Amino acid sequence: MNQNLILVINPRAVYTRVAIYQNYNILFLKDIQHPDQDLGRFSHYIEQINYRRDKILSELDHNGICLECIRAIVGRGGLVKPVKAGIYEVNDALISDLKSTEFGEDYVDLGGILANEIAKLYPDMRAFVVDPVTVDEYGELARFSGHPDFERKSIFHTLNQKAMAKRHAKALMQKYEDMDLIVAHLGSGISVSAHHKGCVIDSNQALDGDGPFTPERSGSLPVGDIIRYCFNSGKSESEILDMLQHKGGLYAYLGTYSALEVDARVNHGDEKAAKVFEAMAYQVSKEIGAMFAVLNSSIDGIIITGGIANSRWFVNKIIERVKGMGPVHVYPGVAELDSMAQITLMALRGDGEILTYK
Repeated sequence: MNQNLILVINPRAVYTRVAIYQNYNILFLKDIQHPDQDLGRFSHYIEQINYRRDKILSELDHNGICLECIRAIVGRGGLVKPVKAGIYEVNDALISDLKSTEFGEDYVDLGGILANEIAKLYPDMRAFVVDPVTVDEYGELARFSGHPDFERKSIFHTLNQKAMAKRHAKALMQKYEDMDLIVAHLGSGISVSAHHKGCVIDSNQALDGDGPFTPERSGSLPVGDIIRYCFNSGKSESEILDMLQHKGGLYAYLGTYSALEVDARVNHGDEKAAKVFEAMAYQVSKEIGAMFAVLNSSIDGIIITGGIANSRWFVNKIIERVKGMGPVHVYPGVAELDSMAQITLMALRGDGEILTYK
């Protein structure tokens, strides 16, 4: 196996996606599945660190990957303090904040932790995270919520949004930093953001806040009804957060987390599925309209990306409503792994600044 490899780690709820890159070429890709009977032993995902680390090491060894040949490990950037975009070398402060879950909870937090745990086993390895989901480039007005006790927070799909926006700009032989774009990431979470000259100046809060409902998240809900529900339902704080973050959206309406399953139902004539799916597209379109106003109704284009962008039916429902705002470009899937590997490679070559998390 060739030297100077980069290991990329993207942890999700029931699997850990790992990839090996040499330069810009992907040599190995695997979704390491975590069965319910394994995950059921843990009360919180932070307790899965050793389990997932060992699964990754075993999978790489089983496939003949030379662990000593790995020069750097990069994990998805999780919920940490608000930071600037870029690549961060993992340090004690970053690990402490990821493990504390002070800034939010999601499986993405395991990315930096797992990178660090594996790098510690080999003296010459370095661990990084790229474009954490808490990258904050908001304008001052975007921080206002309507009450001084609540400030709007920047939490969105930074990595894929910026990767796709840069890919689009390159395809047009333009610079991302010269463009005004609206990017809609459609996945288990949905974020719709205003990109102004290389900065994301506003977005819906994609973890547990405002915006469209998603395959698992409830999105914006009537505030008064939510308050009354909290006091009258008898549910605990964790139960209500679980309902809003993991058991809302398509799952609450249709009993599935799979948007592509819903797409298949729609194409087989399921009227209820069609109505719910269209409602989600309607809400995405509304959010795109909001970002259009943020960018002063003048944009270079709208980018639709993420896994749900593979549903032509769903995407067409959005395009029907937003095409008058500007050209719409569809990039199905995600570019997270490629982006993490490329940014890490550039940093190792001295072509990009490695930032310090404080």
